[in-house]
Amino acid sequence: MVVVPKAQKEMRERMFEKGEYIVYGTTGVCEITDIKTMDIKGVPKDKLFYVLMPYNHHSSTIFTPVDNTKTVMRKVITKEQAQKIIDGMPEAEELYFPNEKLRDEKYKECIKSCDCQALIKVIKTLYLRREEKLAQGKKFAASDERHLKLAEENLYSELSLALGIDRKKVQNDIKEKLDVFTLA
Repeated sequence: MVVVPKAQKEMRERMFEKGEYIVYGTTGVCEITDIKTMDIKGVPKDKLFYVLMPYNHHSSTIFTPVDNTKTVMRKVITKEQAQKIIDGMPEAEELYFPNEKLRDEKYKECIKSCDCQALIKVIKTLYLRREEKLAQGKKFAASDERHLKLAEENLYSELSLALGIDRKKVQNDIKEKLDVFTLA
């Protein structure tokens, strides 16, 4: 009988399969195209790496250790979860900032969490902020625009994959659901 160390057993249990789609940090949805060892100086020869292809950027390749704990890696949500998320969007709360200096950090934190509900809050907050700025005749900050685009890209790509529909259809479905959203 072979005794497998607990840490190794846990890693195997959470290991993803080749061909599976996962959410990988702020990159968003990626397909695991391979799981292999790599010949890198200073890295154990038996260390496994995921070879990831971003869902919307097929020309890119990401290599990350299977045991990476610094970047969020999780399974893509199910079709049922995706539909529940879309149905619940009208009730999503905006983010509140007691201090404007914390605003940028909070957006980054929400996006890095890879949590669909957090992404919705970022999108809704930034959309309303953009509308407010435009109504005042002011510019929408470039950093806010970047956060909005990244949150939209990551959320809509995952919903698109989970629902098995085109990303534009996801945007349109959400636009219909929420009168306050104007999706670019």
